[in-house]
This record gives sequence, C-alpha cells and structure tokens, in this order.
Amino acid sequence: MGVQNKDKMVIVPKEKAVIENLNSYYLDIKKLFEHYQGDLGSGAIHFKSPSSECAVFFDEDEILTGTFKDKRGEVVGKQAIDRLSEALVRENFGVSIYEIDPEKVYFWANIPNAERIYKDLSTEFTDLEGLIKKMSSEKLTGYIDVSINNGKEGGLIFFSNGVINGISYSWGEGEVNRSKEAQQLLIEKTKKSGGTFDVSRISLPNGVMASESKGVGGERLSDVLSALEELLGILERTVKDNKGINADFNTLLKRKFVDKAEEFGFLDPFAAEFKYVDQKVQFTGNASNEELAKGVTESLKELAEELGILPQFRDESNNWSETHARELERLGISF
Repeated sequence: MGVQNKDKMVIVPKEKAVIENLNSYYLDIKKLFEHYQGDLGSGAIHFKSPSSECAVFFDEDEILTGTFKDKRGEVVGKQAIDRLSEALVRENFGVSIYEIDPEKVYFWANIPNAERIYKDLSTEFTDLEGLIKKMSSEKLTGYIDVSINNGKEGGLIFFSNGVINGISYSWGEGEVNRSKEAQQLLIEKTKKSGGTFDVSRISLPNGVMASESKGVGGERLSDVLSALEELLGILERTVKDNKGINADFNTLLKRKFVDKAEEFGFLDPFAAEFKYVDQKVQFTGNASNEELAKGVTESLKELAEELGILPQFRDESNNWSETHARELERLGISF
C-alpha cells in the first residue's frame, strides 16, 4: 500500500491498483465512477496534473468524499468534487483507480476530517515509541504526524482502533511499510535528529466500525487468531501423536519463534506479543493480519519439516486449509 503526498494531505491508499495513469482527456468521468462503483464496490480514484491533485472515495452507493489541492489551497467534500469538475475542463490529469475494501474505505475517506487531539509534542518531553504505545492502548483510530529535524523529514503512522495500519515516510515516496523495522526507523530518526508529533483522531460515520482489525480481504483479527489457534492445535496433536518426538511442544515452538523473531518481531517470546498457552492464542502486538498469518504459518511449516512430520501435518490440516481457503488466499498465505 502507498500514500500520495503527506504534506498536501491528498492521501490515497494504493494497496490494489486496478488501472494507473489513464489520461482524463479520453474519459467520461461520470461514467468512470459509475462503472467502478458497480465493478469494485468501493475504492478511490486519484487525479494528478502538474498543478492540481485530487482523491475521490466511493462505495457502491455513492461518492463518499473528495480532497482537492491546487495553488489556491485545499478543499474537502462536495467542494472538492466541484473544483475537480472545473479543473477537468482546462487540465489533463493522470487518472489511477484503486480498489479499497469496504471495511477500510471509510477510514481513508475520513482522514482529511480528522480532529487534532495533540499538537506539537516534542521529543524533548515525548518519546515516539512511548507515544505509539499510548495510542495503541487508547485504541486510536487516526494517525501520528511525525516531523523530524524541523520538518526536513517526516512520516505518518496510521492507526485503526489502536492497531498500526501502516507507516509512510517522506523519504520513501509515500510507500507504506507495515513492518517493525519501519516503525523502528522513525523512532531512531526522532531520537537522533529530534522531532515533533501531532496526533489526529478520525471519527467514522455512525454504524461504521474501524477497520483496524481487518486485513486486505476484510478478515477480523479475532478470526485470524482463531484460525491460527486451530492450526497450532493441529500441529501440537501431530507432535504428541508421534512417538519418536519426546520434546515438549511448547518448548519446540518457542525455539522456532526465537529463530523467526528477526523477521517477525512479534514472535519473539521475550517480547510476549504472541503467546500460545493451554491451546489458546493471545496477541497484543501491532502486526497486520497478513504479517501475523505469514509469520505463524511459516514457523509451523518449518517446525514440522524440521521434526520430519510435515507430510502428516499437511494431511491433518487438509480440512483446516479447505475451510479457510478464501481467507488464506486474501492474506497471501500458501499452505
């Protein structure tokens, strides 16, 4: 996923590009929206010219909102759509269409309307790592705007209900990175060069739940954890049923998690973000559903292979794989 232009606040998640760099000169914009409302259901259309930029978000029923920016300033909502219509008459825009899952489109569409709740928090008094933990514990839906070295660099940390949705850097061309390394890089830069932080909260429309607990395909975190708990239970039974393996399963699992902790920091047993105790999973970290599922499933497959029981584990997991086939595909997991 990517984000377009932090400073201008024309933010476009680029998770699923459908078509990029069309020329608006050849397009009927009204029909373009109608087509993709029917075809995608929900998403964003990004317009970019040398002097203007606009993002318009939609679901299957309506145009939700837009943000338009040019030399005259920035406008949001219906006024942005009107300004875009005027600009399309006199300018050619590059047009790109992005699919956004229904559970996430309201989050991104409402970023321009976010309410500032903390302003100009300084590294002199505030540690970014501590601020991230505080916002996680407070279940923030919104973002931390990080300004480093008097604005020479910066980044955005997006949260949905306390879970980090992604991190965007000024030096990374807006691309969002969900890894622990991305988070740590921002933290280290603020420690080295100093910085200030603004925190903004997004209020979603009534009846719309924050999409933080949902992954690319809309999987709730609780559903992902439940599926992983099932899979862990299958491997545990397979290990216990094998008479040639005398070691305790939890000990074997922790060793494997230690091996994988460099790649998937949330698996580090000493951090205790991910636990499997008494056939139950507990998770308190900020990893995305995709990263969480990938880290755990890779660990289990590797452990089964090292123990020489991978074929048995796959056989025992057949029903599990079939039951969760669609979710695994959306999460990018091959099992």
